[in-house]
Formats: sequence, C-alpha cells, structure tokens
Amino acid sequence: MPALRDAAELAAEAARPYPNDSAEYRRARVALLAEEIELRRRIEHVAAMRRALPPGGAPGQDYRFLDEQGRDLGLADLFGRHDTLVTYFWMYGPQRERPCPMCTAFLGAMDIPVRDITQKAAFAVLGRSPVSRQLAFARERGWRNLRFFQTVGDDYARDYRGLAPDGSEWPALDVWTKDAQGRVRHFWASELGGTEDPGQDPRGAPDPTPLWNVLDLTPAGRGADWYPSLEYDDAHGGCH
Repeated sequence: MPALRDAAELAAEAARPYPNDSAEYRRARVALLAEEIELRRRIEHVAAMRRALPPGGAPGQDYRFLDEQGRDLGLADLFGRHDTLVTYFWMYGPQRERPCPMCTAFLGAMDIPVRDITQKAAFAVLGRSPVSRQLAFARERGWRNLRFFQTVGDDYARDYRGLAPDGSEWPALDVWTKDAQGRVRHFWASELGGTEDPGQDPRGAPDPTPLWNVLDLTPAGRGADWYPSLEYDDAHGGCH
C-alpha cells in the first residue's frame, strides 16, 4: 500500500472557500477537514481489522426461529443464498406494548437500503414477539422490505446479549458466516455496551444509525436528552 499523504496537507490542498467565509472560519474548517481525513482512515483501518478476524465460535445450540408462514427454521436457514448473515434483535418482546423507539429508528433506516444490502448479505430482524405482531408494526411504519422472525424460546436472546437475566431486552447487532459445508459461525457483534465514556450514551463505533450520523453534522449535535419517538407532533416537533 502506498504511503499516505499528510492529512493537513491534503486538507489545505482540497479546501475551497464558500461565499463569504471568514478567514477564521476557513482556518477552523481546514483543520477540521484534516481530522475528518484521519477519521476516515481510522474507520478504514478498523474495518480491515474486522475483516481479518479469525473464525468466531459456532452457535451455542440449535436455535430455532419462526418465519411469516410459521415455518420452523434454524439459523443456517436465514442465510438464504448468501454466506453472510446480518441479524438485528430488536426490543419488541411480548411484554412491550410498543417497540423501542431507538430500535425503530435503526430499522426504519434499514428498510430501503436492505434491498441493496441483500445483494451481498442476508439481513434478518429477530424478535420475541410473533412475526404477525412484528409485521403489523412494520406495516404501520410503512416498512416493506425487512424480513422478520420470531425467536423460539429465549435461549438465543440470552446467549447473544439480547436479554438480560432480569428479563429486560437489549438490541443486538450480529454478523454470521456459513462455509461451503453449511457450518455457521459467529463473525462479529457490537460489544460496546458498558464502554461508553462519562456522560455519553451507549453507541456503536462507527454508529450504524443514520439518525445520529446526520445529527453529528449539525451545530447542536445529538444533544444530551433527546431521543427518537414513535410519534411526533409535526407542527411543533414534539411528541404526542
């Protein structure tokens, strides 16, 4: 791999002022651009490390799932024609009247690009509620492309950090691989829970949720006390 150019030099060379930029703004923006170049490089470095992980563990047991037609499926069946599977366990168990708004924000952002994602890898949404209940909410939100499955029992959720000992649910994003012999292995999971810095909400790295990525581009950022809701008052930007 060729040596990378100095980020500050690249930033200074690429930067172009917009109308009426002050000199102070342009200096600060070029300095930020250099940091953004370094961040992009760091993201690429971490992605390369992720791809180079050795084989992960086999599933803890023969987990079972039900699809929309009520068919009993194993984890290997969720791959379809692919050798890679992305699963998202969302917080919509039978005890919840409505799904978690944060899970909803993530899945809502996946419903359209999942058509592109599934050209390369399978994508399955897992929940403890019946598929009919999950689908009813999906249709309410206008989702059309996500595939939903019900976990049979709670062993999967417990083993893969979607269910705490006290019965509370947590979201779990996992990636799985399947070899030519049909053997499934756990490739990667977000393990950042409990690693957040003081005053910081738990988050991925990089965060896969477009909501937060876009807000990170704004002057106010994510804020300290705002979270997505399942409903909004469009006239005032508040919740019903």
